Amino acid sequence: MSHTPPPRFGIMTAPTQVDYHDVLRVWREADAIPEIEHAWLFDHLMPIGGDPDGPAYEGWTLLTALAAHTRRLRLGLLVTSNRFRPPAMLAKIATTVDIVSDGRLEFGIGVGSRPGHPLARREYAAHGLPFHDSAHAVGSLAEACTLIRRLWTEEKPFDFHGTYHQLTGAFGNPKPVQRPHPPIVIGGRSSATLRVVAQHADVWNMPGGEIGDAINRSALLDRYCAEIGRDPAAITRSIVLSVSYDQPGVTRAAIAEAIDAGFRHIILGLAAPYPADVARWVTDELISASA
Repeated sequence: MSHTPPPRFGIMTAPTQVDYHDVLRVWREADAIPEIEHAWLFDHLMPIGGDPDGPAYEGWTLLTALAAHTRRLRLGLLVTSNRFRPPAMLAKIATTVDIVSDGRLEFGIGVGSRPGHPLARREYAAHGLPFHDSAHAVGSLAEACTLIRRLWTEEKPFDFHGTYHQLTGAFGNPKPVQRPHPPIVIGGRSSATLRVVAQHADVWNMPGGEIGDAINRSALLDRYCAEIGRDPAAITRSIVLSVSYDQPGVTRAAIAEAIDAGFRHIILGLAAPYPADVARWVTDELISASA
């Protein structure tokens, strides 16, 4: 008899328009509440909402600090922009976080910002980073996933001569705590990205939107898995849902819809400023009520 696992709930605190100590407070609160199993940041170098000149923290650096200040939460970036960092460097960064956290990293990655999002596009020019077209970004992501997994698992140096990445004498030491490697979480909804998900992901994250679209995207992922002979059930379905502090019933309804649609990895996006004891409020008003 098949057994459907219970949903796993987490929170997301976008590291922008907030102070570091505000984020730290929420994560420490959540770390003490077993019902909250995972916590997430995003990966933008400048704000994509609110004051365009407001603060925005670098995601992996902040994640490392939060890993050192927590003991139980699984943690990650939802999701790393593959456009920001060369994959071998990213593999080294992620390994370091997995070690600092004693094996709690969930490795989130995606193609990077949408071409049509002007506030997201500006961060590339502002930091001297190239912004290639979508086909280049998806191809680069697929190669990056292959490279990163090899750096985490292979015991001897190797060369890699791909279309988008070339490495000579690549080698990862130390290795991550988690074996064979941290779970790979790929976020995105485009058809091209979902093909990469089918090939490489342990978890697929749908970055919000209408539940009907999420269901259709999940069905498309099933089809792509079938095409390459992979069991679709091997990929956990994840979704980000915005939290309404004023109307928790709306959020509870969205959670119920997502669970009914087969999404078992629920990430509750917390808007800043964070109320006092927000992690306990989320647990009592949303998670416990949805169990």
